[in-house]
Parts: sequence; structure tokens; C-alpha cells
Amino acid sequence: MSFTLTLRAGLAPRLASQFAKPSTAMRAFHQSAKQNTFFTSRTALNTKNSSSNILARLQGSSRSYQQQSGYAYYDPAARRKEAIRKLVIGGAIFGGTLVAVNVMFNGESREGGMPTFERKYLNQTFLHTGLGVGIIGMTAYQMLQSGFVYRLMQTNPWVVGIGGLALSIGSMMATRSVDPDNYVPKYAFWTLFNATQAAFVAPLMVMAPPALLARAGLYTIAMMGSISIVGATAKQDKYLYIGGPLLAGAAIVAVSGFAPLVLPATAVRTLAVTENIWLWGGLAVFGGFTLYDVQKVLHHARMAERGLIKRDPVNESISLELDFLNIFVRMVQILMMQQRRK
Repeated sequence: MSFTLTLRAGLAPRLASQFAKPSTAMRAFHQSAKQNTFFTSRTALNTKNSSSNILARLQGSSRSYQQQSGYAYYDPAARRKEAIRKLVIGGAIFGGTLVAVNVMFNGESREGGMPTFERKYLNQTFLHTGLGVGIIGMTAYQMLQSGFVYRLMQTNPWVVGIGGLALSIGSMMATRSVDPDNYVPKYAFWTLFNATQAAFVAPLMVMAPPALLARAGLYTIAMMGSISIVGATAKQDKYLYIGGPLLAGAAIVAVSGFAPLVLPATAVRTLAVTENIWLWGGLAVFGGFTLYDVQKVLHHARMAERGLIKRDPVNESISLELDFLNIFVRMVQILMMQQRRK
């Protein structure tokens, strides 16, 4: 009995307080009936909240834009100093590479200088190489602006890789097979070859910022320029023997490039080794190919002077273009890796 009395005594104040409260619940019930939310979308229920949130975001973004607009201004003097600094760095890299390669590979320089015919033929080859690299850069930029790169990246990578490789090799073989006196088909196939190379280079413009691409191009020009000077001033046919070892090294680099497609993702150490072979081994191999190709151009110049072959700077420039692209791609990848580590 005492238990029941105690329970009632505990409930009595609560019941009294509930009945003593004003009937706000009943007024709210009569004033606003409960809506049927079964057929009502959530967006319709949250229209007012979402509109206010959107307005708040827009106001916040406009304020942040106004606040940060002052930081987007760059001093012209600072820009000039930055450009001068980059030029000094590029010149130092070029000079250092030239001195290092000269000390390592060019102990015996050519006596008497380069003959006029060889110098003209080498200059024409470098001119066509520069034009080819320019065509590749402009074509890749147009592919990026037209959206062709995005459509290319959305397709099957095997189809793009195999099809692009077949088209690249086919256009290169067609360019080499055409007689140099037939200017129109020769330059047409050469332009097609450069366009196929642009399709391979264009995705880099999406992944890498323009400043990084400019740095990679500057480093590539410094590396190839210094090695070309060494090859041009070395003794005749001094480095033609390295063609076979370089071809074997290029095969190893190519196999290491296909390693991520074959090896599982758990083989972390093996993939790291293959990546280093692809990057640093590729730089060494294609730097050697630059040296070999310059010596080969001079050898062909002497043969053309004797009438054994025809002058064909277009064919000679293809090899140097491939060297430039392979070194440039690896430079971009190395700079991107360094930027991620910062």
C-alpha cells in the first residue's frame, strides 16, 4: 500500500503541471495542420532553407572574391626578377651540363672545326626539329582548346594507345619512305606524324600547370643543347658504336613502362623500381640517343656530300624530335613528383 501511495504522490505533481499548462498544443494543432509528406519531395520542403543557403554562399563568395582580389596583383618588378631568376637557372643548367658532358665524353675534340657542308646540314636538321616541336606544341594546344583531349581521355586507353602507336609508326615510316624531292607528300606525312605525337603530349597540358611545362621545356632544351654541342664537336663517328646498347636500354625502359599494367598493386617495391627505370633510365638512354643521332646526322652529311645518299633533313629531324619528346615527358613527370612532395 505504501508503494502505491508513493507512486501516486510522484505522479500527481506531473499531472497537475500538465493540466495547468495553457493549451498551446491544441492551438498549434488547429492553426497549422500536419502536411502530408508522403508525396512531397524533400527539395520542395527545403526550398526556403536552400534559397537562403544559396544566397549566403553567393554573398560569402563575393566577399571572399573582393577580399582576395587584392592578392591577385603581381608587381611587374617582381615578375621581371622571377623571369631573370629562371633564365639564370636555365643558363646555369645548360652551362653545367655542357661542361660535365664535355669532361666526361669529349676528351678528344675535332681538330680544325666542323666543315661547312656538315654545319649547314646539321643546322637544317635542327631547324626542322624546332619546327616539328613547334607543330607538336601548337597542335596539342588546339586539341586542348577544342575538347579533343577530354574525349580522348574518356575512351578506352588500350584503343587509344594501340591506335595512336600504329598511326605514329605508320606516319613515320611513310615520311621516311617518301623521296626528299617530293616536297608535298613528304611534309604532309611529316605533319601527320607530328600531329600523332601531339595527341600523346596533349594530356600533359591537362595534368601539369603551364609554369611547370615551361620549366620542363627549358630543362629539356638545356640538356639536349649541351649534348648536341658535344656530339657536334667530338671526333668523327666517335659515338656511333653506342647505337646497339642504347637500343637495348630503350627496350628495358619500354618494358618498365608497361610494368604497372601487368604487376599487381601490392608489389610496391617492384613498381617503385620500374618507375625509377622509366624516369631516370629513360633520361640517360634518350640523352645518349641525342648524342648518337647528332653524330649520325654528321655521318649522313658526309655521305650526302659524296653522293651516296640524298640530303634529307626531315628524316634526320624525326629522331631528334623523338629524343626531345621522351626527355620532355620525363622532365614533366619528375617535376610533378617534386611538386607533390613539397
